[in-house]
Amino acid sequence: MDILSEKTFSLDNLSFFIFLPFRGAVNGCMMNASTDKPYMRKGLKERVKMKKKKITALLTAMAMTAGLLAGCGSSSDSGAAADTTGTGSDAGAEVQESPAAETTEADNSEQAAHTGEADAVTIWYYWETEGHQVALDQVIQDYNASQEQYEVTAKYVPFADFKKQLSIGASADELPDIAILDSPDHASYVEMGIFEDLTGKFDVSNYYDGTVNSCTVDGKLYGVPFGANCLALYYNEDMLNEAGCSVPTTWDELMDTAKALTTDSVTGLALCSVQNEEGTFNFVPWLWSTGATSYEINNDNGVRALTFIQSLVNEGVMSKECINWTQGDVMNQFISGNVAMMENGPWQIPTMQSEAPDLNWKVTLIPKDAEYSSVLGGENYAVINGGNVDGALDFLTYATSEEKVKYLMDKFGYISADKTIAENQFEADSPYQPFVEELNYAMPRGPLAEWPSVSDAISLAFNQVITGTAAPEDAAAEAQATIDGIVK
Repeated sequence: MDILSEKTFSLDNLSFFIFLPFRGAVNGCMMNASTDKPYMRKGLKERVKMKKKKITALLTAMAMTAGLLAGCGSSSDSGAAADTTGTGSDAGAEVQESPAAETTEADNSEQAAHTGEADAVTIWYYWETEGHQVALDQVIQDYNASQEQYEVTAKYVPFADFKKQLSIGASADELPDIAILDSPDHASYVEMGIFEDLTGKFDVSNYYDGTVNSCTVDGKLYGVPFGANCLALYYNEDMLNEAGCSVPTTWDELMDTAKALTTDSVTGLALCSVQNEEGTFNFVPWLWSTGATSYEINNDNGVRALTFIQSLVNEGVMSKECINWTQGDVMNQFISGNVAMMENGPWQIPTMQSEAPDLNWKVTLIPKDAEYSSVLGGENYAVINGGNVDGALDFLTYATSEEKVKYLMDKFGYISADKTIAENQFEADSPYQPFVEELNYAMPRGPLAEWPSVSDAISLAFNQVITGTAAPEDAAAEAQATIDGIVK
C-alpha cells in the first residue's frame, strides 16, 4: 500500500520511512543503491546526537505530508511561483536506511582507506532549467578533478516535492550533504533542525546584508547565499522619449509618467499581481518603500501602499489583467509593445535580448515613496548537520570562489551575493548593473518558518484592492488579523 496516497495515516505508517532497508552490505558497509559504492554511514556518536532532530523532523514531516494531502483535492491551489516549479520522472529521492548495521568513524575511515575511494558529498537542487543543471554539473566536475579527497554528485528534486523529500529524508535520516533551496524557505528548514550552524565556519562578511539575513536565524548562520536577484523597473526608452518623459524616481513621477505613456493600445505599467508567492514577491517592494514591514500592514504606511497600487488601476495606467499575469507574462506584454514599463527581474534579460533584439529598453531602480526598496530572490546553500560537513564546506569554498561564481551567475542570469564580486561582475553599461545597485536596497522575505501563510495574506490584500473587492483600509485590516494570528 502506498501510504502517501491515503488521506489518513498513523505514526506507524510514517515509521515505514525510517526503517527502509539498504540494498545489502559488502565488507560490513551499507551499499548505496544509486551508486553501487559503499555508503559511509554516520558514526554512532552522530546517530545518538541525531535522535532529537529525527523526532522533530518526523513531526514536521507528518504535518507537511498531511497538508500536501489536504491540498490535493483543490484544483485552484496557486502553487509555487512561476518559472521555479517543475515536474520530472525523478520526483522523489530514494530513502534507504537500516538501523541494523552501525559503523563507527574509525570503521568508515578504515573502509575508505581500504577501497581507496573519495568521501561522497551529495547535493540536492530543484532547478528544472537545463542550462542551470549543466552549469552546476560543470562546477562539480571541475571540483572533483581538482582534488581526490571528496567526490561530489548532485540530484534534481522537483520544486513541488523539495520540502516533502527533505522532511521525509530527515525522518529517515537519509539526507544530502548540501541542499540548494529557495531563500524564503530557509527558516522553515532551520526549524526542522537539519541544518549545520555555520557561524564562524564560513566567511560571509562581504555578502549583501539581505542575502545573509535570508539564511540567518536567531543570530546564527545556517547557510551560504548561492546567488541573488531582485526586482527593478524596466522601461521602453523610445516610448518615454516620444512622450517627452524622464525616467521616474518617485511614486508621483511614476504615476505622471505612466499616464503620459498610456494610450488605447498601451498601458503605462505592469507588474505581476497573481494571488500567490509570485504576486507577493512583486508587491512587497511597494509596501516596504513606505516604511511598512511584512508583519505590520494595517497602518498609514501599509494603507498608502495598497492605495497607490489601487490608484494605478483606477487611473487606467495598469491593467486589471495583471492579476492573471506571471512575471513571464508581464515580460511578454512588454516586449510585444503592449506595456511601456514593467517591474521584473534580471532573469528575463537573456530572453528579451534573444526574442526582441531590436527593442530599445533600459532598467532603473523601482521608484520610491519614502525610501528605495526591492525584494531579494535567489537561492542559498545549506549544509546538513550530521552529514559530510567537512566535505560540504570544502566544496562550498571552491564553488564560491570568484571564478566559479562568475561562471554560475552568468549561466543563471543572477548577481553574485558577494558584493566584492558583484561590483565587478558587469560592464558599466550592462542592463544587469542597475540590479546590482538595487541589491543594496533589497530585503529578504522572512526569514520566518510561517512565511508562506504571511505571504498569502499580503497577496490577498493587494489582489483585493486591484479587483476592487475591498477598500485599502479593509484589505489592510483583514491581512493584519491573519498575520497577527501567525506571528503573535
